[in-house]
Amino acid sequence: MSILSVNAGSSSLKFALYPLLDPGIGAAEVTGMIEGLEPSGQPRMSCVTLTGEKISQPIEHAPDQDVFDAALDALKEVLQTRFAAIPLQAIAHRVVHGGPYFTQSVLVTPQVIDALADLSPLAPLHQPHNLAGIVAFGKAFTHLPQIACFDTAFHRSLSLLETTFAIDRQLTAQGVRRYGFHGLSYQYVSQVLQRVSTQAQRRVVMAHLGNGASLCAMTEHQSKATTMGFSALDGLMMGTRSGALDPGVVLYLMEQGWTHDALQNLLYKQSGLLGVSGVSADMRTLRASSHASAKFAIDLFTHRVVREVGALSAVISGLDVLVFTGGIGEHDAALRRDVAHSLAYLGVYVDEPSNLSACSDQIAAIHAPHSRVEVWVVPTDEGRVAAQDALNLL
Repeated sequence: MSILSVNAGSSSLKFALYPLLDPGIGAAEVTGMIEGLEPSGQPRMSCVTLTGEKISQPIEHAPDQDVFDAALDALKEVLQTRFAAIPLQAIAHRVVHGGPYFTQSVLVTPQVIDALADLSPLAPLHQPHNLAGIVAFGKAFTHLPQIACFDTAFHRSLSLLETTFAIDRQLTAQGVRRYGFHGLSYQYVSQVLQRVSTQAQRRVVMAHLGNGASLCAMTEHQSKATTMGFSALDGLMMGTRSGALDPGVVLYLMEQGWTHDALQNLLYKQSGLLGVSGVSADMRTLRASSHASAKFAIDLFTHRVVREVGALSAVISGLDVLVFTGGIGEHDAALRRDVAHSLAYLGVYVDEPSNLSACSDQIAAIHAPHSRVEVWVVPTDEGRVAAQDALNLL
């Protein structure tokens, strides 16, 4: 048997198929992505099997067929023809926001979908597409249980001091509070650290750096503080999102006539690395650019990471382990070097040869022998955590 982990976005669908072993789950038999799912897109599936075989094929669909439905038909065919020996037992969905209602993975019901839809304004770039994916998979795989796994759930251990905004307490009672995100990634990193680090129980800061970016401070494998809050806008600057912003800026723009939709587009899609550089939201493109604004955007991103690592370290009274994960964290050696250099006051030192060679898909220790803080690069696997949660629930 197997569990399919999926992450449905606005124009793409990521998936991974995990076989069930005794105990737990095995390495993914196939991982892949279907892109071009926007209304006018040209969908294409690309994936790689555990044995290294690559599959790439366009997805044909009739003019009157929903493109997402066509994608699911193609995915179902691949699973049934190539992986029939490990039939599906369930589908695990990554859902960004569980709000105050869901602090652990749940079996999807119509009531669950309604409750999650109410949270869409808190994560407008992700939640509606996550839910659309759940509905579509429910129709395509009618006999399988659908499990919702939440990015906010890992942060259920945050204290009231960490979750409470200094606003009218009646709003706090209505759920206006800090939640935290990237929880599936942090849960995976925590599990990896338990296997590879003798300091894993102590004071850990994990940096999930990618198009979405956040930090999480952890002790005894529990979240103690994190940079994202009520929505996925808070904290670090990101690919196209602003990160922490003086709310007075929003009030000022409203006074200038900015509408809700214009503000939402600015904060979610026209800010961050893209907004500051005017070049790209992709760190690789910025590294290759000769524009001064591209370098400044990288410097600002690095500065924000350093600033927030310092703040989170203060909350947990020091630092024993620093972990980089996510697309940027796993592959940008220059960023890791620059962050570590700025954190030398905490005893963070990287071994540069180890740092430069840690750009693959392997877990790597990159701290120098004299570093008081362990520094790790851990390729994240949110799908595996979702599959494990689904298995535990079932």
